[in-house]
Amino acid sequence: MRVERVPYRLITVATAAVFLAACGKKETAPPSQTPEVGVITAEPTSVPVYTELPGRTSAYLVAQVRARVDGIVLRREFTEGADVKAGQRLYKIDPAPYVAQLNSAKAALAKAQANLATQNALVARYKVLVAANAISKQDYDNAVAAQGQAAADVASGKAAVDTAQINLGYTDVSSPISGRVGISQVTPGAYVQASQATLMSTVQQLDKVYVDLTQSSLDGLKLRQAIQSGKLTTSGPGAAKVTLILEDGKPYPEPGKLQFSDVTVDQSTGSVTIRAQFPNPNGTLLPGMFVRARIEEGMNDHAFLIPQIGVTHDQKGQAIAMIVNAKGKVEPRPLVTTGMRGQDWIVDSGLQAGDRVIVQGIDKARPGTPVHASPAQLPPAPGAASGAAAASGTAPAVAASGSTSAPASGAAAASSAAASSAQ
Repeated sequence: MRVERVPYRLITVATAAVFLAACGKKETAPPSQTPEVGVITAEPTSVPVYTELPGRTSAYLVAQVRARVDGIVLRREFTEGADVKAGQRLYKIDPAPYVAQLNSAKAALAKAQANLATQNALVARYKVLVAANAISKQDYDNAVAAQGQAAADVASGKAAVDTAQINLGYTDVSSPISGRVGISQVTPGAYVQASQATLMSTVQQLDKVYVDLTQSSLDGLKLRQAIQSGKLTTSGPGAAKVTLILEDGKPYPEPGKLQFSDVTVDQSTGSVTIRAQFPNPNGTLLPGMFVRARIEEGMNDHAFLIPQIGVTHDQKGQAIAMIVNAKGKVEPRPLVTTGMRGQDWIVDSGLQAGDRVIVQGIDKARPGTPVHASPAQLPPAPGAASGAAAASGTAPAVAASGSTSAPASGAAAASSAAASSAQ
């Protein structure tokens, strides 16, 4: 078998061609592209400032129905949990002893009135006789004194009759206010005593209710300082709007209004009490319910609303946003946030008007690296976020950092290799 020898000159030419091809490939390789990010321009806006406080409801009026005379309860004349009117009789206490006391007082009064009539006639007769010196002056003075005592007995008898009538009236235990009556604490046949002020039932007026809220003295101090500095604006005392959140998390439809704020700080808790009043036409609110109230304290005219996807937090919990500065490079900015409004963070400080905040392509934004910024295409509503993201194809890069960058770079490398092989 004969093997043909390749000339040395031919090998040298082929090797040189390979080196030239490699150099040509390196010169024509595309340069690394600048990452593209979506930004929004920060603009100050007026945002209502809310304070959410815990509290409990209490009745507008509360009347404890207690016994005012001693006696046996004959009957109960109401249904527990029903609405009653002021003056409506709730219980009947045995009136027999008090009827007897009234009759006795009336008899004593009649006796005193008869005695007074006798004394009046005697004084009138003695007055004529003493003028004619038919009786002594002492007898006349004694008659006048007896007349005065008889008049005092009549007055005392009238007071005794009034007292007996009042006590007899107390045997009809009436509701002092209009409202809803609670559980009966006594039953027919029970013995009640005025000296112990036996509690019989409770009536509460619920057509409007109070909500007693608890606020820390520090929060109250911050609020006053913000108003004094002009950061917050209010329309005057008592004009703040109050909304209520029920125990099930649903908002109460009726708006409320502030009544007053306690002027004393509770030393044991370091808090003050704020009272608000709410209408309760349907009886939804019951005394003792735990609720949360949102008090609109004013307007912050220098706040920024930044979408939630544009704010991250470091290990210490500090809120941070990535900004595209004037040089076109990524710059981290620490923020001070004061809560959420819908899907946006309320940024109190850390941003300036005109700052470009990165809200899309955050996984490509590295501090200090140049980026190409373009207006972000954000979904109009939370419900349409998934649909808009699927249509644009940009949401996966935002939702999962780095999840799409590696496949994209791999695909670019594959297409570049294919192009090189084709050449």
